Amino acid sequence: MKRGFGSDNHSGISPEVLEAIARANTDHALAYGDDEYTKRLESLFKETFGPEARVYLVFNGTGANVLCIDAMCRSHEAVVCAETAHINVDECGAPQRVVGCRLLTVDIPDGKLTPQLVKTRLHGFGFEHHSQPKAISISQPTELGTLYTLEEIKALADLAHSYDMYLHIDGARLANAAVALGCSFREMTTDLGVDALSFGGTKNGLLMGESCVLLNPALDNDMLYRRKQMTQLGSKMRFMAAQMECYLETGIWRRNAEHSNRMAQLLRAEVEKVEGVKIMYPVQVNSVFVQLPRKVWKRLQGCYFFYDWDEAADVVRWMCSFDTTEDDIRSFVNVLKEELCRK
Repeated sequence: MKRGFGSDNHSGISPEVLEAIARANTDHALAYGDDEYTKRLESLFKETFGPEARVYLVFNGTGANVLCIDAMCRSHEAVVCAETAHINVDECGAPQRVVGCRLLTVDIPDGKLTPQLVKTRLHGFGFEHHSQPKAISISQPTELGTLYTLEEIKALADLAHSYDMYLHIDGARLANAAVALGCSFREMTTDLGVDALSFGGTKNGLLMGESCVLLNPALDNDMLYRRKQMTQLGSKMRFMAAQMECYLETGIWRRNAEHSNRMAQLLRAEVEKVEGVKIMYPVQVNSVFVQLPRKVWKRLQGCYFFYDWDEAADVVRWMCSFDTTEDDIRSFVNVLKEELCRK
């Protein structure tokens, strides 16, 4: 399969990560996280996010999101999130089935919650017939490729805490957000009052595995058992830990994210020159959303794989990856121009 623009999940693995996994593939190591690699990673997460951070490695982003929600909510409680949030659209109902809680969604044009919008869902407290709002969940960057500023995240954290609620960030692409905003992971999370974080790397050069990071120590209750019950406890965890350790220690996360963001900016710049294509949202990270005639994008999908985002509105999503090249983009845009000429 040639490099397309369907998802940054479609890319391969950073060579350094493969080498780190190979180095860990010697002798025996205790299973289920009692190995030296996982212990070192736990210390590294404390250095990265703060001394109270606790990391729980899981198999995938769904596992990270659901484990974070399970730490924050009981089955009679609810999470406020955007209508477009991954936990609402792309988890196949996992939070509802596994945790049993309710999702209170907000329809917003740019994917970003605000305190004012969240407040529209904050009612029914103490009323036994209503699910009790207990957490706010945001994606950084959002599913539309837009970014929360640090001030906006802080305002949501303050709002959550004023209602005795928690703030969670789905950070599957947190590296792309950090390089775009020019800040550290800690400055975007712990320092702003974020309570729980789903921290990812699979979309940015890792092989597999994500992590549930609890930044509020009050949430770290029986999480070892909760992770096990959710079937997210890896036996040979040293290999998950070794790749994440390499990712954070060597700065691969920054290099890869800077590249994929830069490629998205190049794609945006090239597409803006093409008549008949409308860019729908600000290009702030590694995604470009465009509107173009249906028959054009349908034909284009025969040459390059990508997803339609809103088929009714003829909006599609093009994702750039850490291994996307300038030639990939120019070849893609040339085919796009050809298809537009055929319309």
